[in-house]
Amino acid sequence: MPLFYQHNINHEAKLGVWSIEEDEEFFLQKVQLQKEIRHPHKRLQHLAGRYLLEMLHPGFPLHLIEIAESNKPHLPGTTFHFSISHCGNFAAAIVSENKVVGIDVELVTPKIELIKNKFLSGKEIKLLSTENFELLTILWSCKEAVYKWYGQGGVDFKSHIVIKNISVNRNSGIVECRFMKNEMKELIIHFNIFENLCLAWVVN
Repeated sequence: MPLFYQHNINHEAKLGVWSIEEDEEFFLQKVQLQKEIRHPHKRLQHLAGRYLLEMLHPGFPLHLIEIAESNKPHLPGTTFHFSISHCGNFAAAIVSENKVVGIDVELVTPKIELIKNKFLSGKEIKLLSTENFELLTILWSCKEAVYKWYGQGGVDFKSHIVIKNISVNRNSGIVECRFMKNEMKELIIHFNIFENLCLAWVVN
């Protein structure tokens, strides 16, 4: 089973990353498609994400998942919170019994350089001791995780999600940020780096 990574954050929250190597039939033994998805690889990603939710929390009420107007999947009327992310052949999911969560997984590629000024301010770029694809991907992934945590759309990555500090310790670290849409909120985003993959998550 290609469970790439699993982390129990605390008694109420856990996350995992799945390396997708199976075909649809493998996932369909456990979970069902909840919407029509024509692209074969996107179907696989969708199924792998739901499969991972069930693995992280056996009995997870997949059938109750609804899609909000902002396109965020959620569980109305329950205390469960979850978030799913897909990238390439990876699916990531996080589940919490009582706190709002967001997760993002990204492949590290040079293409991030082309969009850095769309999601980072000049002040944020100055926080980087060295500007490289990996660090830029970390910040992009952290802002994506916050975007999914918020879940209501309409977020400007440069003005609403402001990076205050980044701390890297080998292959992991934290990003301190201030979320400033509707109300101000201080958030801590955790991240891990696996060779050419970046994983970021927030629980608050």
